[in-house]
Amino acid sequence: MDKQELGAFLRSRRERLTPEDVGLPSGPRRRTPGLRREEVAVLAHISTEYYIRLEQGRAPWPSGEVLAGLAGALRLTGAEADHLHVLAGSAPVRTGLHRRDVRPSILALLQRLPQTAGFVTSAAFEVLAWNDLAAALMEDFGQLTPQDRNLARRAFLEPSEVPLYGISDGAEFRVHVVMQLRATLARYPSDPAVTGLVEELRGGSADFARLWERGDVHAEPTLTKTFRHPVAGPITVDCDSLALTDRDQRLVLYSAPVGSPDADALAFLSVLGATVPR
Repeated sequence: MDKQELGAFLRSRRERLTPEDVGLPSGPRRRTPGLRREEVAVLAHISTEYYIRLEQGRAPWPSGEVLAGLAGALRLTGAEADHLHVLAGSAPVRTGLHRRDVRPSILALLQRLPQTAGFVTSAAFEVLAWNDLAAALMEDFGQLTPQDRNLARRAFLEPSEVPLYGISDGAEFRVHVVMQLRATLARYPSDPAVTGLVEELRGGSADFARLWERGDVHAEPTLTKTFRHPVAGPITVDCDSLALTDRDQRLVLYSAPVGSPDADALAFLSVLGATVPR
């Protein structure tokens, strides 16, 4: 059980709620945001002392009934409730290292996709494999070191007024990165590559540190996004992200409707190749 992270997560979920959210009267003006600890304890059917100890990282392992009560009291989403169980040690946790080797069948699939930019990311946002169109649309990942192929590091630690690859949802992508890395850290608490990346980002980016403190763990999927390519101009693509559960990786696909100007732009990039510096 990660007691400190569990306490921080509970506190962040408590502070986002108002009494009205859970059917309680607002009462006198409050000095701090969110519900009071004793209010959460009452809603979760546990003692106030025990809840305080949970937030302070001093309580013993909570039972499934306690976790269910907390999830209900704090109005957690399904993803947040799952994360709570992982932090409390009541869900399977991968104790080793996150995998970076991509299945040969996925590598072959990437090369067979017609007019689709595709790439595979690790649980820690390292680009592990890609096809030629992804390199043309984004950049030639083959010219980068594994460290520089990490999209989280690129998004937060490279100062630029333009979002990474000129994407239209730069701010949303950064929020997504933080949420996913929080879940990854809960799954791989002893992986130095994961813990080191989180510490590097928290120390090197005030924006990452601010988003991390919010404690969020779930984001709505991005269905479309626009890349601003230096030669082809703006290209709007459909986004599909498929979980490769056996290795805890993701296959990301960018495509455009057949016959659309964006599909024509992708076809142009497939001919142009990764020859334009970003």
